[in-house]
Amino acid sequence: MSIEKGFDVPFIASLSLREKQIQQNYRPIIAVHKWFARRPGTLFRGLILSEYGQKTLQEAFYASNNLKGITVADPFMGGGTPLIGTPLIEANRVGCDVIGYDINPMAWWIVNREIEHLDLDAYRDAASNLVAALEERIGHLYRTRCLKCGSPQAHVKYFLWVKEQKCRHCGREFDLFPGLLLAEDRRHPVNILVCANCGALNEVVDRRHPGSCSSCGNSLRLESAAKRNKCACPGCGAINSYPDPSAGPPRHRMFAIEYHCRSCKPSHQGRFFKKPDEKDLAGYAEASSLLKEVGTRHIPDDKILPGDETGRLFRWGYRRYQEMFNERQLFGLELSCRAIMKEKDKRVRDALITNLSDLLRYQNMLCRYDTMALKSLDIFSVHGFPVGLVQCESNLLGIANGGGTSVGSGGWNNIVEKYLKAKTYCEHPFETRHEGGRKTVVPIKGEWIGDQRNGKSSADRRQVRLHCQSATAVDLPRGSLDGVFTDPPYFGNVQYAELMDFCYVWIRNLAGKDNPTFTLPTTRNADELTGNITMERGLGHFTEGLSAVYRKMAHALKPGRPLAFTYHHNSLEAYFPVAVAILDAGLACSASLPCPAEMGASIHISGTGSSIVDTVFVCRQTGTVPRSTIAETAEQFANLVSIDLDKLRMAGLKPTRGDLRCVTYGHIVRMAVWNLREKWDARLSAQQKLAAVGRHVSSLPPPDEIEAAISGTEIPTRRFAVHEEAVPYDGRIEDVVF
Repeated sequence: MSIEKGFDVPFIASLSLREKQIQQNYRPIIAVHKWFARRPGTLFRGLILSEYGQKTLQEAFYASNNLKGITVADPFMGGGTPLIGTPLIEANRVGCDVIGYDINPMAWWIVNREIEHLDLDAYRDAASNLVAALEERIGHLYRTRCLKCGSPQAHVKYFLWVKEQKCRHCGREFDLFPGLLLAEDRRHPVNILVCANCGALNEVVDRRHPGSCSSCGNSLRLESAAKRNKCACPGCGAINSYPDPSAGPPRHRMFAIEYHCRSCKPSHQGRFFKKPDEKDLAGYAEASSLLKEVGTRHIPDDKILPGDETGRLFRWGYRRYQEMFNERQLFGLELSCRAIMKEKDKRVRDALITNLSDLLRYQNMLCRYDTMALKSLDIFSVHGFPVGLVQCESNLLGIANGGGTSVGSGGWNNIVEKYLKAKTYCEHPFETRHEGGRKTVVPIKGEWIGDQRNGKSSADRRQVRLHCQSATAVDLPRGSLDGVFTDPPYFGNVQYAELMDFCYVWIRNLAGKDNPTFTLPTTRNADELTGNITMERGLGHFTEGLSAVYRKMAHALKPGRPLAFTYHHNSLEAYFPVAVAILDAGLACSASLPCPAEMGASIHISGTGSSIVDTVFVCRQTGTVPRSTIAETAEQFANLVSIDLDKLRMAGLKPTRGDLRCVTYGHIVRMAVWNLREKWDARLSAQQKLAAVGRHVSSLPPPDEIEAAISGTEIPTRRFAVHEEAVPYDGRIEDVVF
């Protein structure tokens, strides 16, 4: 078997597209902790089984596999998957021994939690006790009076806060509302508008003609005065600019509450909203007072470091991470930390620390409220630190709804529920089969994820070696690896370290005392392989690092075994470091395979023209490739790209121009590696090698010419045994040995 011959693009692409829609349903383990980017586990399962399986991919995919004796490495286990460690976890699940490296201690920590054995009964008891203790101590701080039945025990889902500004001319405090629409009439029967005069919440059928406030009689409106970092003072009319970094962290005023009343919900349509009453305001004041009493022993006091993403925080006056939370959040988090640190079972304690870290993304004053979906948008809903004018404070406890489910998001109940599903999946993994419009969950009995089975007394063990270090410095024995599967960082990608410092300072505070992994005060590292203006890391740095890692991995690979990795970028030049790294490692690129890897509806992708399709580069020291995949003319490239696009269409994908572009780039880079490999001089500087790749790529047909040739390309077809649709025939006649 080999990936080149056994990887079924339409089959895997079809599953990947579905997995990307609701990834937690297909790979529940993704819920252990938030990470960035969007690579499906389906893809890496397909690659591994294509290379080592003894059946066709479709047979092996839904069967129990045990690839004992095979050792697989991932040098970038936090590189670019939301389920970080995806290649390792998929390899571990089918019985391989795994070795993982990442320079980011947060990535190392999360992959450890994903893959390690956990006593689920002990964890469930500890988590239940923690939530019960918090409920007893602070549950009343998340209760409000229901406007419908008068019960004082309605559960608050979200407290909504608006930023305040002090007029620099008259000294008046005023609200910085970006607009006055609180809720759209999509998931609520009517629109909810905030009165600019008295703050009352008004139900409005037609928001274009909202009428008058039911409380004060003033005219309602959608628009507000705060726009483009300027706002007129409602008192004196003077124009004030915002934010003001010298004024310190922003001030907020609670202006609305969304709550849940269990008694009224069965007969109530839509959601429950109210303007905070005196008791609601007094509850927050009580939390502030209690925080002063108990202190902040476990609240990190770390400074925010300058960076490409953190610069926005500085502009809003934030200087320390604890300033990003309000006092009720800090009080609840401090109590949570104290309860966690009393847990004696280390693995259970580490799981709860991970829960708290994941909880942080909902328990801060950068969360926003989605007026259409009517839910909290966590701090990482976009890959940065967005600072809005309206912030959303979620119920810290969450609202239990019975049967292991919860109402709302961002509370302890919700986080624990997801974690239990994630770790249960480790013991009982499954796949999802789609046939004739029906979806069937297929348990894969015999497979499991972990260093040992998730049970109290299991003898089944696997070798799992995870290292928090740069893979540029590893020293693996020659011929010790059966494969390398990875999703490396992409040049100029998300600044994972800058964002994850937000969580890291808490984990370090709780778990770092006796752990050398947490020696440094930040996850940032000068050797991190991302473009970063603040740290002056450019394309040369990225190239040198990627090359060093690939050389180390190639040295450790058994002859003919694969180094396979995913990559895509909107710029062809960003592929040049990939070509250099492959060539420096002494490898040839035997295949470039397309597979959907991101969700088209993602707010990071939708409407941008970006591709959702990755190229999987398969590289080896020795092997064969079909002569028909060697391309020189635009028409030959167009034929190869068209074949790939047709396979993606068979999977249900409608390729965009961005997808076409990235598939084309993959073939161009593959051919550049193929043509340059015999005379490649790895001793040249990074800039010289990048220039050499650039010169050769410029001698190949340009992407625009290939794209123009695609519409006129005639592609012969045949029928695959496992796919009834007509698909392009690759014209294979003979193989080229390398």
